Amino acid sequence: MNRYHSWGLYPKISPKKVKKIFWRNERSIFENCNKVLPFGLGRSYGDVCLVDNGILIDTTELKHLIRFDQENGILHCESGVTLEQILKHIVPKGWFLPVTPGTKYITVGGAIANDVHGKNHHKAGSFGHYVKSFDLLRSDGSIVHCSPEENPELFQATIGGLGLTGLILNAEFTLKKIPSEYLYLQTIKFKSISEFFEINDASEKNFEYTVAWVDLTNGSLNSVRGIYQRANHFFSDQSVKQKKSKISIPFVLPFSLINNLSIFIFNALYYSKQFDKYAEHIIHYDPFFYPLDGVNNWNYLYGRKGFLQYQFVIPKDNCERNLLTILNEIKKLGLSSFLTVLKTFGNKPKAGILSFPREGLTLAIDFPITQDIFQKLNKLDSTVVDFGGALYPAKDARMSSKIFHESYPEVNNFLQFKDPLFNSAFWERVMSC
Repeated sequence: MNRYHSWGLYPKISPKKVKKIFWRNERSIFENCNKVLPFGLGRSYGDVCLVDNGILIDTTELKHLIRFDQENGILHCESGVTLEQILKHIVPKGWFLPVTPGTKYITVGGAIANDVHGKNHHKAGSFGHYVKSFDLLRSDGSIVHCSPEENPELFQATIGGLGLTGLILNAEFTLKKIPSEYLYLQTIKFKSISEFFEINDASEKNFEYTVAWVDLTNGSLNSVRGIYQRANHFFSDQSVKQKKSKISIPFVLPFSLINNLSIFIFNALYYSKQFDKYAEHIIHYDPFFYPLDGVNNWNYLYGRKGFLQYQFVIPKDNCERNLLTILNEIKKLGLSSFLTVLKTFGNKPKAGILSFPREGLTLAIDFPITQDIFQKLNKLDSTVVDFGGALYPAKDARMSSKIFHESYPEVNNFLQFKDPLFNSAFWERVMSC
């Protein structure tokens, strides 16, 4: 399968051409281009990483670590370097990423362009909060150095700017000191949304990483159940055995294995794997932060039609009541999800103009593509924005222009920094009248 697709395998959009950039001073890369878009590893779920009838600039050859200040924990690297590369280099030296999403198979450029977040937003904010500077190649051939002190507005527009302000060539960012590669993890079963909030409120002060898996297949809203995880980095001089083998899905299946029956079975088994209400573990960082990376091409399980991840954030005020309203609407619409993740965002100001994370509650849900899924999600969109919420562009493949502008009223400010040659299928969709 052509590698230049999004992780959700939808929509089916192919570029007119792909160009690889090999050098940080390759200013001629934009010659004979009508519109361009940087492309890393394609882990964005929707069309934010796709360009229709344009040129994709493959950045994966910009893969060199430039300098690592081990004493102060500052890394300078090219934009095509992956989080996996970085972790292999820094973890043995006692450092870790300050913020990491649920996969290590993304590039630094992609992490900045989507201002990714992780399980510690309530403590640490988003990836963009740790970026010290970067060099940005604009379509006019200029290379602009951006930092909070130098070209600060373009700096803020590029963080979370969806790859539309130019091509990030290299970046410098700060790391986090850790005592070992292990974490102390507590897992707690809960049987209602109210219980989730009780556990979460008691956890966020003392635990850096918090997240919950939620089972939406189990009866009424009064019995929404799940497993809450809370963890901290932990000193351990003992080796915890790591599974080295991976499951691999070799090709896109002609049909989806994700259906109501498999969703119900998976959720029931996952909830039942922990017998007691409370458990504690010493766990290696890899399965804790990147559980799905253990299955190569897990997205292929959804078949040729692909899937949509629906992720939104709603403000902190009345979030329990508003979340229950949204979950009730999901049930009424007959939607079911193989994987549902619930966590909170802290009150750090947004790192970028179009950054997604903001104080409140975020829910991420995977839906197989069906004939009526788009109509149903349109109804959910209206409810989310009525509550003052927003959808996540990095996960989106179908929100309307109206919903985008209501989610991101700052878009008019962003437009003055967008590079005129840079475009994406997502941007064309949400900026259409």
